[in-house]
Amino acid sequence: MYQMGSISLCSKSLLHISILFLPCFIGVTYCQKFQGLSPLISPPLIPEILNFLDQRLSSVYPIIQVFKDTITSDPFNITETWVGPDICNYKGFYCTSPPDNKSAVALASIDFNGFQLSATALDGFIDQLPDLALFHANSNKFSGTISPKITKLPFLYELDISNNNFHGSFPMEILGIPGLSFLDIRFNFFTGTVPPQVFTKGLDVLFLNNNNFSQKLPENLGSTTVRYLTLANNKFIGPIPRSIIKASATLREVLLLNNLLTGCLPYELGFLRELVLFDAGNNLLTGPLPSSLGCLAKLEQFNLTGNLLYGQVPEVVCALGNLVNLSLSSNYFTELGPTCRKLVNSGVLDIKKNCIHDLPDQRSVLECDAFSLQPRDCPNPASFSLIPCKVPSSPSHPSIGPKRNLVSYRALLRHAVDFQE
Repeated sequence: MYQMGSISLCSKSLLHISILFLPCFIGVTYCQKFQGLSPLISPPLIPEILNFLDQRLSSVYPIIQVFKDTITSDPFNITETWVGPDICNYKGFYCTSPPDNKSAVALASIDFNGFQLSATALDGFIDQLPDLALFHANSNKFSGTISPKITKLPFLYELDISNNNFHGSFPMEILGIPGLSFLDIRFNFFTGTVPPQVFTKGLDVLFLNNNNFSQKLPENLGSTTVRYLTLANNKFIGPIPRSIIKASATLREVLLLNNLLTGCLPYELGFLRELVLFDAGNNLLTGPLPSSLGCLAKLEQFNLTGNLLYGQVPEVVCALGNLVNLSLSSNYFTELGPTCRKLVNSGVLDIKKNCIHDLPDQRSVLECDAFSLQPRDCPNPASFSLIPCKVPSSPSHPSIGPKRNLVSYRALLRHAVDFQE
């Protein structure tokens, strides 16, 4: 009996070994997949002995399992669901048919928003998922670099790594993603400059706010195709480029607040016919308001508080029919016409801390006089009175109500941006 038991035990051991190495005898392809892995990371369970819904899922299974082993913190136990062949039911993973094969099932989308996962790198993970179209990882603790191999993903069009721990210069590898239309890298620790190629890429959404970018606004800013542009809370300097007129057909929301912008507002701003939101508050912009702004028929929110603007607030700006919020406080405006005064009374226009001394809550006469004694000028002064459109003779304003939760303002918060209206 002892001898038979020994033979039985030996047979079981041989059986286990055979199962483990069976794929290497069937074909060398799978074994070769792990030749480049770190010796500290063991290959996961052999995919060939699991029952996958599609071969495409079988091929990404080991990649997911290797990435799982690199995660150092998982406070919500997300990775406990990353077990077995049913990848489409892993938490954060979503499957559908890829564009090149409607009968196949592939891993198409990853949504790690709010998972608070920690890992030292995403290299070897997202760049190895050939059918990936969307990667959203807001509010985690990922760091490291972006692999150049990410440019080989043919379907990737949304990349969100916001509110993580990425450092260093702008990740140039992103520029090589062929179909990218959504880029969100806000609330990280990127430094240096933003390459001008970003503004020639065919993006719809560009969120770069709350980093440490420091540079002059690029001259090709107007070449952008984006609808939503947030550069807020960085260290951008210099004037707003006149080239912004080139984006007149697309720009809908622009956030430039809390930078170090200087110079005068360009006349060309008045040509941004799709503009709904423009916020350049808390900069060092100066000069009068261009009357061309009275052509922004769709404008709802306009914020220039905390700058060095002066002169008269143009009546044509206050006559904009869709204006809900016009914030011009903490500047040095000296004149306000009857249309603008109606907006003050209705709560649409905030003109506090200026130099209009028949209104309450203004700067002191001494402070205003000191400002007026400093020499200031703007290029093309005649352009500030030009109105390149036909303005309505009798403006009508919407009844004051709660402020609209515009998309770009949501980008100033750390959590993921929801684009649902």
